[in-house]
Amino acid sequence: MLNGTNASGSPTAQLDDLDRKLLELLSKNSRRTNNSLAEELGIAASTCLARLNALRDSGVISRFTIEVDPQVLGRELEALIFVRIRPGARHLMANFATQMRDKPGVRQLFFLGGADDFVLHVAVRNSSDVRQFVLDNLSANPAVATTQTSLVFEHSHGTGEF
Repeated sequence: MLNGTNASGSPTAQLDDLDRKLLELLSKNSRRTNNSLAEELGIAASTCLARLNALRDSGVISRFTIEVDPQVLGRELEALIFVRIRPGARHLMANFATQMRDKPGVRQLFFLGGADDFVLHVAVRNSSDVRQFVLDNLSANPAVATTQTSLVFEHSHGTGEF
């Protein structure tokens, strides 16, 4: 499964068409049974399980998770908050990222290269909540130089090739 390394020296996996199809099926529904996956792939259940275990053992599959609809939980507003860290506070970036991951409402955190250092994807009840999130967690943080908030009108996942 692991057949090489990428430019940074990290191991890479060589996937065949069957592995890619298995990943595609799992990305749509990770709760599918091994038997249903094997049937759709046209292979034996034991072969499917061996493939799945190899994908997990090699790190191609790092975890299984769920997706929660924030609107069902009353979080009607999603926003992307772009954050720049002060030049003198660069040493606090790892700590900042750890703190932000644990904040209620934070769905995703991206560490960036470019003009901004981070993007926080938050889901909150309303515009007052996003305002309060920025005031309490970002504007009051001495490491933060600037923020810029963009509202998300629609959020969908790509189909992504494997």
